[in-house]
Amino acid sequence: MLRVGALLRVAPGLRRTELRGRLSCPRPLCAYVPVRGLSGTDGGSGEAPTPGWYGSLADSAPVHLCEDVLVSVQQLSGLPWWMSIIAATLTVRTAVTLPLAAYQLIIVSKVEALQVEISELAKRLRYEVSVRAKERGWTDNQSRFQFKKNLRRIVSQLYIRDNCHPFKASLLVWVQLPLWISLSLALRNLSLNQPHIGAMFCVALQEELAAGGALWFSDLTVPDSTWILPVCLGLTNLIIVEVFSLQRVGVSGVQRLVLNGIRGFCVLMIPIAAMVPSSMALYWFTSSLVGFSHNLILRSPAVHKILRLPTRRSETPYRDLLSAFISKYVCLSISRK
Repeated sequence: MLRVGALLRVAPGLRRTELRGRLSCPRPLCAYVPVRGLSGTDGGSGEAPTPGWYGSLADSAPVHLCEDVLVSVQQLSGLPWWMSIIAATLTVRTAVTLPLAAYQLIIVSKVEALQVEISELAKRLRYEVSVRAKERGWTDNQSRFQFKKNLRRIVSQLYIRDNCHPFKASLLVWVQLPLWISLSLALRNLSLNQPHIGAMFCVALQEELAAGGALWFSDLTVPDSTWILPVCLGLTNLIIVEVFSLQRVGVSGVQRLVLNGIRGFCVLMIPIAAMVPSSMALYWFTSSLVGFSHNLILRSPAVHKILRLPTRRSETPYRDLLSAFISKYVCLSISRK
């Protein structure tokens, strides 16, 4: 418990105080295939094309590293390309993002556990500010400023004490998003015959991808004309968003606006996935499906015991989730009829 002997600290006066190396890579040996609108280049000119931001990103070192990883996984496993993409996605998300998601859950749980203590300290601080305000003749604005400043200091001390600053919970996003972009662009390069490898191997690799699909997406180098993968991707992402929204009680107007924006982005991803090579759409769908599975696993009481979460959670999370889904959507639709 944080000592509250002197929660209020008044600074002199009432003024507020204001508190990437570029890697050089060899020139690709594979023939350059200009793509209008993506790199800002024109294939009709005799001069060497100058890639734009998209071309520079697709030719970056992290993307090339992901290309090497994908090719190595396929060659070592001997699996067809569609199975290799699924296996690589499952491995990366389980080995990298699942531990980070568990760490995020621990941080969030610690922050939730501090809310009761923060509430008690805020009450005591408010009393001390009111007493000091009478002694020094502070105005309401001055008292409010002193309360907020000292409360921020107290909360910061609590975060340091329990090692649970909320920013640490965002570590998952800072790792997962660049990884998702790099793997997506790596598959795009492999599918469009633009990896950073020799020209002969480049052509052979694209031929393998063209014959490495399955079912309706037999050619992984072209978009899914049936739209099955894009629609499955959109539905999976929407389910993830709805499951997340079921956790929230008393959603504010801003939170509702953000949720609707995310829902709109999930729908927008459907036509985008229908325009990219099937290898990318397959990766996006698999990644979303694995992420949803991890989300369900982290709800398990057994996992909570292993992680030693400081806050008590429901012993029947899946039943509660199903009940919340039924009450929100099924019962609502019936009442409207």
